[in-house]
Amino acid sequence: MREYAVIGDGRTAALVARDGSVDWLGLPDLDSPAVFGALLDAPGGGGFRLEPVVPYRTERRYLPGTNVLETTFLTHTGSVRVTDALTLHDDTALTPMRELLRRVDGLSGSVPLRWSVKPCFAYGTHRTRLARRAGVPVATAGSSALAVCAWDAGEPECHGGVISGRFELPQGRRAMIAMPFAEQEPLVLPARRECEARLDGTSAAWRSWVEGRLYTGRWHQAVMRSLLVLKLLVHAPSGAIAAAATTSLPEEIGGERNWDYRFSWVRDSAFTLAAFLRLGCPAEAHAYFWWLMHASQLTHPDLKVLYRLDGGHRTPERTLPWEGYRRSGPVRIGNAAAGQAQLDIYGELVQTAWLYAQAAGRLDADVARRLVELADLVCTRWRQPDSGIWEVRSTPRHFTQSKMMCWVALDRAADLARRGLIPDQHVDRWHAARDEITAFIETRCFSSARDSYVRAADGEDLDAAVLLGHLYGYGDERRIRSTITTLARYLRHGPYVDRYSGEDGLAGGEGAFLACSFWLAESLARTGRLPEAIELMDELVGLANDVGLYSEEIDPATGDFLGNLPQGLSHLALISAAGAITGASKDASR
Repeated sequence: MREYAVIGDGRTAALVARDGSVDWLGLPDLDSPAVFGALLDAPGGGGFRLEPVVPYRTERRYLPGTNVLETTFLTHTGSVRVTDALTLHDDTALTPMRELLRRVDGLSGSVPLRWSVKPCFAYGTHRTRLARRAGVPVATAGSSALAVCAWDAGEPECHGGVISGRFELPQGRRAMIAMPFAEQEPLVLPARRECEARLDGTSAAWRSWVEGRLYTGRWHQAVMRSLLVLKLLVHAPSGAIAAAATTSLPEEIGGERNWDYRFSWVRDSAFTLAAFLRLGCPAEAHAYFWWLMHASQLTHPDLKVLYRLDGGHRTPERTLPWEGYRRSGPVRIGNAAAGQAQLDIYGELVQTAWLYAQAAGRLDADVARRLVELADLVCTRWRQPDSGIWEVRSTPRHFTQSKMMCWVALDRAADLARRGLIPDQHVDRWHAARDEITAFIETRCFSSARDSYVRAADGEDLDAAVLLGHLYGYGDERRIRSTITTLARYLRHGPYVDRYSGEDGLAGGEGAFLACSFWLAESLARTGRLPEAIELMDELVGLANDVGLYSEEIDPATGDFLGNLPQGLSHLALISAAGAITGASKDASR
């Protein structure tokens, strides 16, 4: 997985391998069925290959300040550079609904190349038909269509459901391959000059967006790349942000922990809003907040663990007859966690509203009313067991982090009421429930033997998620400090931190969870252990792949990425930790 970079256009995203193969692409949107799925089914998933015919090695980077990828192939006959982008459009011209552009520049010598496009519509379940329109190869299935327009890239051939070509590119020459896509609308066949202009315009648009962002602290490059990843995961029409660009990349090679992350998790909401506000993205923060309030309105007062990018909440889980990444099946689409009870999300949503209110200085009356109703709901529901932030598939329990976030929900609601931003008639009830939660946690969720907050009431297992309680302001100072020490002793391995100890209803294991490592770094900084925090953060920044991306997890033994990629929560936790440590460093130097 380390071999993959991601490109995107605010609607969908593609994974591009180091060898130039586009192995994952959902169309028309990020959570749509994949047209290219070789990532999860190498024989039959489909993809877009482009590589030299002769042996090569590669170097790659993102064009500075963009989500446009540049891959340089170095061969014994010469070198070429491939620039890949999912293009950004303006609404004033007739342009393809979605468009993948691949521009090839000859840098030295002369390089023979080959390319092939094998579309597999609807995860390969729909039969692909190939034909030509105005001489251009077009693949169709149902209401979906894509074309392959090639300029100076050889004469396209169609055979066996594959469109392919060969060409040789000398120094100073340029080739271009465009793949426009349409769904239930006419397929636009672009002219070369339009594609050239759109590719350059896409790079310029990304750079312009980045230039307005605010961050001057340590680990600047990692923070800005993380922000670009998050922007790429934002579904522009709604403002929702996907948890990751992929489904079913395994948390253990050969294991069953393969989940669809192409939805928006309430769990990530407070980190998301804080990151956008911290880095000078008020438009994205505003759009995301209102998408969250709209989506959750449809299920109010209940909250769902996750919502689709269009705001819907139905994500039925099923499996595909694909072999899986490195034969790690099952390949799942949809996510059954949507139906779980997960109490921490109430704290996440109220914390998000609290952050938004601080930035905006006000809350609309309807939002205020709903926050009151959510706080009232927490007063009764906090006593229930749940599946917890990690969405275990074992019997629900009284997870400590869930109780902590219920405390956060009531604490923030009371603060909003104190500021006059929401009605205050139930504040006494909220205070009483908050105190009851504190008593529950301190008597049943802290182990004297462990000298630590534990994973669940009356247990001894550990859980790095309790660090979130600390980051949101919960906890006795001495107990928090000893918990950090205990978690570091038992769950940390070098820069890697496991999520938890104990069973979770699934077979097998998993890698270290990157967000937990960043939470530990941030917690160290917030408790005065600044040198340790900086040392850990330096190590974590060094774990990104060559283009600055993080997956969900890493195998500590091999350093291999595990889980879906790129993972928004990993990048959100990086931004939060970098900001906190930079702030603590400034405070320490005064």
